[in-house]
Amino acid sequence: MTTASDKQDFHARLLQIGKERYHDKHPFHVMLHGGGCTITQVRAWVINRYYYQSRIPMKDAAFLSRCDDPQLRRAWRSRIEDHDGGLGEGGGIRRWLRLAEAVGLDPGYVASTKGVLPATRFAVDAYVSFVREKPLLEAVASSLTELFAPKIHSERIAGLLEHYAFADDAALAYFRQRLAEAPRDVEFGLGYVLDHADTREKQDAAAAALTFKTDVLWAQLDALYSAYVAPARIPPGAWNGRDGVIREPAAE
Repeated sequence: MTTASDKQDFHARLLQIGKERYHDKHPFHVMLHGGGCTITQVRAWVINRYYYQSRIPMKDAAFLSRCDDPQLRRAWRSRIEDHDGGLGEGGGIRRWLRLAEAVGLDPGYVASTKGVLPATRFAVDAYVSFVREKPLLEAVASSLTELFAPKIHSERIAGLLEHYAFADDAALAYFRQRLAEAPRDVEFGLGYVLDHADTREKQDAAAAALTFKTDVLWAQLDALYSAYVAPARIPPGAWNGRDGVIREPAAE
């Protein structure tokens, strides 16, 4: 069984994974936040990231379908509501499509997931499968990239506002909302993992799950960089830089 000191050490171990492996350090994000991306590269990011956003509630629904504990289901189901919203409005998916429109993309095209990179699909689908199939502790632990999300959202808001003409409150509503949602989610998820990872073996499995999730996020950016930055080799079927573009954002 773990002691308070063991929990502290394990918590520090989880934080170290994020410090070393979180995707805020990826060269594509450095470009994006620093104003170094072209509008085509920003659009490619929006299109591919939508696929990830759209699968989050599916991932959480798969998780809930496996939960015998009603208290755990009650705590977890708000995540689906956060992303899907209500029947008429709200939700992170709709806010992401407002970002798509702001960068000059047809929201319907983005929502169709046409043009998503094969590697994006592979990585995201692997994450959904992981949560569907792995023990609940590992499934919860894989969500703990939320520990590091507020920092990247804050940097993204500041960087996009400074460097891109399309950025305004409506376009960046997804990130502002997550500044409030992510800390609530991670408070529950972290507490669950620290309480239930009560052996070294379980701690190792939880740490491996968080590492896997950082790999999922990093792989998506690797695919974007390869297709739209260098060597700029767009794979067959991926977005060609033209489809779904409905207008150009206003000049700076």
